[in-house]
Amino acid sequence: MDMNYGHIWSQMSPFVKGIMAILVFLSIYSLGVSLERWWTFKNAKSQSVKFALEIGPLLKKEQLKEAIDLAKKYKSSHVAKVVSSGLLEFAYEAHGGNVAGHDVVAAAERAIERATMMTAADMRKGLGGLATIATTAPFIGLLATVLGIIRSFQGMAASGTGGLGAVSAGIAEALIGTAVGLFVAIPAVWLYNYFVNKIERFTVEMSNSSSELLDYFIKRLGARAA
Repeated sequence: MDMNYGHIWSQMSPFVKGIMAILVFLSIYSLGVSLERWWTFKNAKSQSVKFALEIGPLLKKEQLKEAIDLAKKYKSSHVAKVVSSGLLEFAYEAHGGNVAGHDVVAAAERAIERATMMTAADMRKGLGGLATIATTAPFIGLLATVLGIIRSFQGMAASGTGGLGAVSAGIAEALIGTAVGLFVAIPAVWLYNYFVNKIERFTVEMSNSSSELLDYFIKRLGARAA
């Protein structure tokens, strides 16, 4: 009996073919999300490095407006986003926008925290779908496996024998369903964990930058008071 993949596909039931199509779609979606996130994170990293090198001299010269404009230039930088929010709040105070009893450093810290949470949430875009694919793809493949086994028993019942010819098509469906489900799920798990680790590193970078910026604000206010 010819058991190449073309023959197996032609012998599959329409329902199993539908399951295979779903798994192929999930694989393509997983790949698309992964490429988009990889490109986003790559730009975020490269722009953040450039931003960190350029903003230091501006802050030493207390050129806050120029620093804010610089942050707007690096729109993909996660560090620039959180630093910009703190600089905007502090610059507002520097131009007389504060009121009595207003703690500008605390206000800047809250602005930075909001920006950090929003940036981290934006970085997680699409990862929920990737996690869902990683957890559900094996079960979708298992459904095809169960249907293939059922077909095998139906073949045995129809032929009245337990020979290989009666069950081979159903067994092939079952094995292919399991294999395709795992083929989709395993890369999705790897990629999801990879991107989650990247986000954790980016969060640490945003936290460190925020801490350094708040120290800068405290020192500047202390020098002004002196």
